[in-house]
Amino acid sequence: MLVGYMRVSSESDRQNTDLQRDALQVAGVDIRHLFEDRASGAKDNRPGLMKALEFVRPGDVLVVWKLDRLGRSLPHLLSIVNTLKDRQVAFRSLTEGMDTTTASGELLFHVFGALAQYERPLTKERVTAGLAAARRRGRVGGRPPAITGEKLESILAALSGGMSKAAACRTFGVKRTTLIETIARIGGAEPT
Repeated sequence: MLVGYMRVSSESDRQNTDLQRDALQVAGVDIRHLFEDRASGAKDNRPGLMKALEFVRPGDVLVVWKLDRLGRSLPHLLSIVNTLKDRQVAFRSLTEGMDTTTASGELLFHVFGALAQYERPLTKERVTAGLAAARRRGRVGGRPPAITGEKLESILAALSGGMSKAAACRTFGVKRTTLIETIARIGGAEPT
């Protein structure tokens, strides 16, 4: 059985699944076996995808109009397709012509997997090199400190004077975790 999945990135009326629905129906997907989401591909919570994955059975084929409709990223896409494969469910993408029921489609899927595996260390190398270059120029990456200057001095003085962390947080309008992390970052002994 062919099972279709469609997704548009917005819940607004400006985007709809008509193009995807038409293509999936032409490919042979029964309208009763179509699942859809109206959410960004970056979101994990996609109930339509979850229902489609629960619905498919061994021997079925999950069909999408385009690869980017299914996965948030290449590793996420590969994870979904590998899960399908483990469950003996094939995968087909109409636009890219990927079909894991064929030898060439299976090969293409493995090439995608190799590329994703190759990309991970390259990304790590680029990030490490970028951070090193920034440090050489005197810049430190990361989030800027939340508590600085006079406010930090006032909080530290209040804590040294016996004020509790809870009272300091209320008085100075900071979160307890922010205060604890700031104290740890500056290397001070954490007041009780």
